[in-house]
Amino acid sequence: QVQLVESGGGLVQAGGSLRLSCAASGRFFSINTMGWYRQVPGKQRELVATITSTGGTNYADSVQGRFNISRIIAKTTVYLQMNSLKPEDTAVYYCNANFRPWPGGTYWGQGTQVTVSS
Repeated sequence: QVQLVESGGGLVQAGGSLRLSCAASGRFFSINTMGWYRQVPGKQRELVATITSTGGTNYADSVQGRFNISRIIAKTTVYLQMNSLKPEDTAVYYCNANFRPWPGGTYWGQGTQVTVSS
């Protein structure tokens, strides 16, 4: 069984920065794409950023230029550096990873709360 554990969430003032981290643990062969998603009550979970095993990245328009996703392959860990935070960034942030070829499939972390005050 594999697990994804997020950390680094918290309370920050608008304009500040936070760095989230997510580490994979358990039994798996390798990880393909990793990413971050966020969700607020009553709304659908949305993509924030993803990164492939070769370093290719994809960002939501709302965070482009402010957030940066990075990855340490050897540690099977992904980071999300969040700068110039806005109150509308407040959400629960979830780590996502696709494990290939074994066990296969996509897994989610438990989520970490990010709150940006105005």
